[in-house]
Amino acid sequence: MNRAAIDLWVGIFVALGLGALLFLALKVGNLAATDVGETYALTARFDNIGGLKVRAPVKSAGVVVGRVGEIRFDPENYVALVSLQIDKRYQFPRDTFATINTSGLLGEQYVGFEPGGDSEMLKAGDEVKKTQSAMVLEKLISQFMFNKAAEDGKQ
Repeated sequence: MNRAAIDLWVGIFVALGLGALLFLALKVGNLAATDVGETYALTARFDNIGGLKVRAPVKSAGVVVGRVGEIRFDPENYVALVSLQIDKRYQFPRDTFATINTSGLLGEQYVGFEPGGDSEMLKAGDEVKKTQSAMVLEKLISQFMFNKAAEDGKQ
């Protein structure tokens, strides 16, 4: 093989490697293009959203049913107001429970929907009333340590 052919093959492998890194970066950053189709908007209020980001998935039974559209701070109630864009193919009861969960090794956070049993469905512009905020690991550790110290002080 001559020098030009070897340089060509090295260039091809480098380009493929950079393409693979770009693909992985988009997947980890949740920026990959997704075909969502038509959506309707719901809102939910959370005391603490942890590391939830715009475009994070909304999942029900492990299936992506929408995306987080916008995150704002409500200065009147001091809570996070999260706008959810839900695919029109999926309808949820009015008593659906929205939680902020963590998945994967990198700790990607997403909104989980647990449907209730109400016969009336949520409509565009409605608010999900039942929510559970994100679990903050630092708070759990400090509570555990505080309780452990209190138990040791009693003995």
